[in-house]
Order: sequence, then structure tokens, then C-alpha cells
Amino acid sequence: MEEAESRPAPPDPNDARQRFLLELEFIQCLANPTYIHYLAQNRYFEDEAFIGYLKYLKYWQRPKYIKYLMYPHCLFFLELLQNANFRNAMAHPASKEVAHRQQYFFWKNYRNNRLKHILPRPPPEPTPMPATAPAAVPPAAPVPSTVVPPAAAPPSSLPPMSAAGASAMSPMQFAGTPGTNIPKNDMRNVMGGQGGRKRKIG
Repeated sequence: MEEAESRPAPPDPNDARQRFLLELEFIQCLANPTYIHYLAQNRYFEDEAFIGYLKYLKYWQRPKYIKYLMYPHCLFFLELLQNANFRNAMAHPASKEVAHRQQYFFWKNYRNNRLKHILPRPPPEPTPMPATAPAAVPPAAPVPSTVVPPAAAPPSSLPPMSAAGASAMSPMQFAGTPGTNIPKNDMRNVMGGQGGRKRKIG
């Protein structure tokens, strides 16, 4: 009798606190695909009362209760369990492995996927404008030259110079050149003005 009195009493399902803890523990077990596979193999999903119980547990999606959940994946699987096709598929081991693998990949990339939505995205880089060819500039109109051509030299009365004798002209060319106005050099005029006569020395 003393041993029976020392044992703890079973939890009362009518106790609100005990009921809350039992349902909290059960719904978080749904985050494990292996446990869902166990329920499917033992034909729990063929019981209409159990299907109704899964619908009842959707109240855990409210913000008032969701703050107590440590494994939020249970709500994702709870929503999937409302579908009969998913309940039937989880009876196969291959479906359990696929669900477990996808859950692992989600946990592996969760941080990077979440940072994409939290961190601000950098502004888009400005697209470079296409390079346009410079407009063709029309050639300038030719400016008329203002350089005055040199005037032609007046005809000279001197005889033309040959290419070979481009040096100074000889005095003899001025002495006997017909048609010139240059006076001839009279040697008599140079000799003392005596009419060209030589003075006799006595």
C-alpha cells in the first residue's frame, strides 16, 4: 500500500496544464519524418478520430501558441498531413527519406536563405550608355586666298643674262651695246681736258 501511494498519479486529461503539455509534446514530434512514417505504417492515419485530432491541432498555428514551439517544422508537416495523398505516401520508406533529405537541405541553407530577405540588397548597377559615334562635321568652306601675286617686272633694257654667266656683268657689255643710253667713256675726257693732246716737255 505504501508503494502504491508513493507512485505519482497519472496526468489528468481534464487538467488544462497537463493537456497543454501533452499536445505540445505530440505536435512537436510531427517535425520528425521518421515519426510520421511510424504513424503511417501503424495505420493511425486510417482512423477518422485521429484525422479529426490532427485538424484540431491546427490551433497551434496561432501566434498565441506558436511561441511555445521549439521545432517549427512540425507546423509545416501538420499542414501536409491534412492531405490524404501525403498521409498515404509517408507509409513508404522512400517518401520518408525524401522528406528527411529535404528537411536537412533546408536546415543547411537556412541561414543564407534568411539573410537574403533580411539584408538590404545593393542598388542595381547603372547600365552603361551605348557609345554613339560623333556627329560628322561638314568640311569648312575654302577661304579665298588674299595673297596678291607679284607684279611682273618691267622689261629691262639690259641684255639677258645667260645661265652660264650668272656672275657680274663685264664692263665691255655696257660700252658697245647698241640701243643703250649710257654714254661711252671717252678716254680723252679723262686725260686732263686738253683736247687729247699730249703736252710736250721742253
